[in-house]
Amino acid sequence: MLRPGADPDNVQMSDVLCDFCHAMWTADLPFVEGHQGHVICGRCVRVACLEVESVEGGAESTRQCCMCLEDRPEPCWASPLDAQARICRRCIEMAADALEGDAESGWQRP
Repeated sequence: MLRPGADPDNVQMSDVLCDFCHAMWTADLPFVEGHQGHVICGRCVRVACLEVESVEGGAESTRQCCMCLEDRPEPCWASPLDAQARICRRCIEMAADALEGDAESGWQRP
């Protein structure tokens, strides 16, 4: 998400906010981009990994995942700040893989 007042024709790193915790993108905080400008920070990916991993049993019906824009019948993680910001298990795994694959980020799966 873009911070309010950001110039969409001249987006700076500090204009990009995590859809899930609203943290500002910095060199120390890696981000993964989904569809239509939705992003999730490495801290939120870590929390999502832990929470979705602990879900046992049957699938939870999701509303639309803001990262892939699909309705997926599987466990998901919702932002504590914004009920519209939800990420499905598949996107959590893909984000974790992307962050782990970026040696510069130093991010590790929990």
